Amino acid sequence: MPASRLLPLSVAFLIALALGGCATSPPKDVNNICGIFDDKRGWYADARDAEKAWGTSIPVLMAIVHQESRFVANAKPPRKKILGFIPGPRPSDSYGYSQALESTWEGYQRSAGRYGADRDDFGDALDFVGWYNHQSYRRNGIAKNDAYRLYLAYHEGHGGYERGTYGSKDWLLAVARKVSDRSALYDRQLGGCRAELEKGRGWFDWF
Repeated sequence: MPASRLLPLSVAFLIALALGGCATSPPKDVNNICGIFDDKRGWYADARDAEKAWGTSIPVLMAIVHQESRFVANAKPPRKKILGFIPGPRPSDSYGYSQALESTWEGYQRSAGRYGADRDDFGDALDFVGWYNHQSYRRNGIAKNDAYRLYLAYHEGHGGYERGTYGSKDWLLAVARKVSDRSALYDRQLGGCRAELEKGRGWFDWF
C-alpha cells in the first residue's frame, strides 16, 4: 500500500479508537453533571432527546443511571459467592447503563419501536429509563420528576410498587432517597451550565 494512503488510514483508526474509548469508559467525575457532559460531549444531546421524548427531566434520568451503573457501559450485577469465596451465578441478567433486565428491555424495544437499541449504548439506555418512568406515570400515577418514587418503581417493578413491596426494605428506601438527593444536586448543577451546553453543541457532540 502506498505510504500516502497509510497516514489517512492511521488517522482514521486513531479517531475511531478514541471515539470508541469515549463511548465505553465512564466519566471522570460522576458527581458533577456539568463535568459529565463536558467529558462525554455526545451525552447531553442523548439526555435532551430522552427528556423531550418521555417527560422525565435530565437530572432524574442521570441520577437513576448513576445509581444503577455509575455510568459503566457493560455493568453487571456482582456474582454471588459460594462458601464465601467461590464466584457463583449472577442474581439476574441485568446489564448496561440502566441495568435493565433482558425481558424488560425487549418489552421496551417492542413498545417504543426501538428494535436496534442496545443496553450498553448510553442514548438507548437513557431513552429506556425515560420510557420506564413514563410507564410508572401511567400505571402507578407517579409524577415524572418524583425521583424518589420513580426509583422505587424502577427497582421493584410496577406490580411490586403497586403492592408496596418496598415498604419493608429500609435499605431500598435509603437508596431511593439518595437518588432523589442526587437528582436535586444534578438539577442545581445543570442550571449553571445548560445554557452553555445548548450554545456549545457542535458536530462533534453527536459522536
